[in-house]
Amino acid sequence: MYGKCSPFNPPKADSWDNRVINMASKDPARMNYLSTLVAQKTATSAPIASGQSFNIGNYVVRVKIGTPGQLLFMVLDTSTDEAFVPSSGCIGCSATTFYPNASTSFVPLDCSVPQCGQVRGLSCPATGSGACSFNQSYAGSTFSATLVQDSLRLATDVIPSYSFGSINAIAGSSVPAQGLLGLGRGPLSLLSQSGTTYSGVFSYCLPSFKSYYFSGSLKLGPVGQPKSIRTTPLLRNPHRPSLYYVNLTSISVGRVYVPLPSELLAFNPTTGAGTIIDSGTVITRFVEPIYNAIRDEFRKQVTGPFSSLGAFDTCFVKNYETLAPAITLHFTDLDLKLPLENSLIHSSSGSLACLAMAAAPSNVNSVLNVIANFQQQNLRVLFDTVNNKVGIARELCN
Repeated sequence: MYGKCSPFNPPKADSWDNRVINMASKDPARMNYLSTLVAQKTATSAPIASGQSFNIGNYVVRVKIGTPGQLLFMVLDTSTDEAFVPSSGCIGCSATTFYPNASTSFVPLDCSVPQCGQVRGLSCPATGSGACSFNQSYAGSTFSATLVQDSLRLATDVIPSYSFGSINAIAGSSVPAQGLLGLGRGPLSLLSQSGTTYSGVFSYCLPSFKSYYFSGSLKLGPVGQPKSIRTTPLLRNPHRPSLYYVNLTSISVGRVYVPLPSELLAFNPTTGAGTIIDSGTVITRFVEPIYNAIRDEFRKQVTGPFSSLGAFDTCFVKNYETLAPAITLHFTDLDLKLPLENSLIHSSSGSLACLAMAAAPSNVNSVLNVIANFQQQNLRVLFDTVNNKVGIARELCN
């Protein structure tokens, strides 16, 4: 800029050293700008607890919505994109709701905004504008909501203008009482709405179902994640883009590899078949032929007789628990040997132990195997959506 042929007409009187001093005086502002482009230096970690205090089988994370922040315990769901929150005046909601009128940063959205077109179950008018209203089903229940924006705080991070559903009415009992935070890969998920803040990376450690404490954690961004962790490729299904598919290649019970038809494990984007990791399902479900084969091998290695208890069809006297073989899930490049805590569940009386897995419900034409949250207790599960990999490592977070 200061050269003899510069088109910027530099002042002629300035000496070379004065020009350098003048240019250097602008460096602090430049350094501040550069610091905003550098990855965060401190880890963002929000506490997680089991939902037993709320009588649900999901895990909840502490979230604050609005300005000033209103505390809600929202369910983590890796297979859902949107967040939704019960708001004041909601019909069929719990006593704990979000109060939009108490937030100075609350903004309702209408049908003209781009985010409105990204919501499932949209009911906008064909012409003109109006509130961005939609209806959705969740785990057998239905709800109606309006798309809105407000600030969302996780730990010390604040994401301004976060789009979420403000629930107006609920029919059914399975919609999370204080809302849900979607961790999927769609446009309205936490990863998408936080932009480059978390670089498409998050992980969680789910504490034991027995724990009442917020001892688990949701870690956001690459900082503070495990340095050495075994990973398996993350697969993408264009027809179900929000789901976290992985390649489950085989399953062993004790030292025995269970013979399984490969087509029942194979990833198939056309049919949706394959295996996903999901934080919202409670117990791992396999398509029926796979579950039956695992169960039959398990029974061979444990002394019977066996009985049923609710969803569990392989329950036995707890005294024989020491005979229970370990179950190992074999993924591409990663073997996950389940601790007994993650493969057995006990009756309330404590006298029975049951294999904590089941077949997909018979009334569901399911081709999907789901690795559920009971099997993920005390594990650090890392999702890297940029490098397309999932990491799993043992971590005690009780």
